[in-house]
Amino acid sequence: MKAHPDSLQRFLFEQSHVRGELVHLDDAWRAVLANHDYPPPLRAVMGELMAAAVLLAATLKLKGSLILQIQGQGPVTLLVVECDGELNVRATAKWQGELYGMDFAQMVGDGRFVITLDPHDGGQTYQGIVALDGGSVAEVLQSYMLRSDQLQTRLWLAADEQHAAGLLLQKMPGDGGHEVIEQDGEDEDMWPRVTMLTDTLKREELLGLPAETLIRRLYGEEDVRLFEAQPVAFRCSCSRDKVARMLKMLGREEVRSLLDEYGVAEVCCEFCNQRYEFDRVDAEQVFVSEVFASGVALGGSATVH
Repeated sequence: MKAHPDSLQRFLFEQSHVRGELVHLDDAWRAVLANHDYPPPLRAVMGELMAAAVLLAATLKLKGSLILQIQGQGPVTLLVVECDGELNVRATAKWQGELYGMDFAQMVGDGRFVITLDPHDGGQTYQGIVALDGGSVAEVLQSYMLRSDQLQTRLWLAADEQHAAGLLLQKMPGDGGHEVIEQDGEDEDMWPRVTMLTDTLKREELLGLPAETLIRRLYGEEDVRLFEAQPVAFRCSCSRDKVARMLKMLGREEVRSLLDEYGVAEVCCEFCNQRYEFDRVDAEQVFVSEVFASGVALGGSATVH
């Protein structure tokens, strides 16, 4: 497969209210896999959710972060992907036991899907929580989008050990929030036609073909406008300051107890495996410092979101 940079390609179909996005993740996806030894079935689902998070974050034009969580009641208890408005993305997962041979439904069981919009500017955080309705990441997200936004959305997702990719099509509302039919020359058959064309997409094509090649191969007979591609990158937002905030949230006595038992408070980020150590002097400084943030895990056993 030909290598291509991590990027998101926007496009739209002229004379219609149908838009699309195509994302390829290579380096960003491999950076996630390098941090943990995820079983193959879990890797496939993580890659799909990671591609989907980038696609959805791009549609929202965020000044903050989009966080997608699958909270399972099966062997996979948690999948988390975070993507910010600059298309920096990170991901992690928790699981137990053997996963080989399991499909998506078997891995997550009767869990729930959580989507969080964190504006990062002091604005109100939005969170939606629904049951896991669907047998794949794409089906779960399509169901959520239809119920929450009343927007017709289709997703095609794929991932292997080297690449993760996704294609999104969305039928946008017309004037006043209502779809416009046969107005200003709109092609009313565009949505069923392009979704049917995209259903012919093969997994290896989605993973291996450059964006422009894939779009023109699928929609060669359509009038498609391509926009400038946007870079996507793996980036973890953990930092020593954020760890300090988490320790302060634990409280002075709890941190002292950890120091008495282990000699040092060691904190590991579950997204990138970066480790932070605080000795007694460091810990005392935490409780007199005023600069704090949140977002990592202590001892690999808990996460502060």
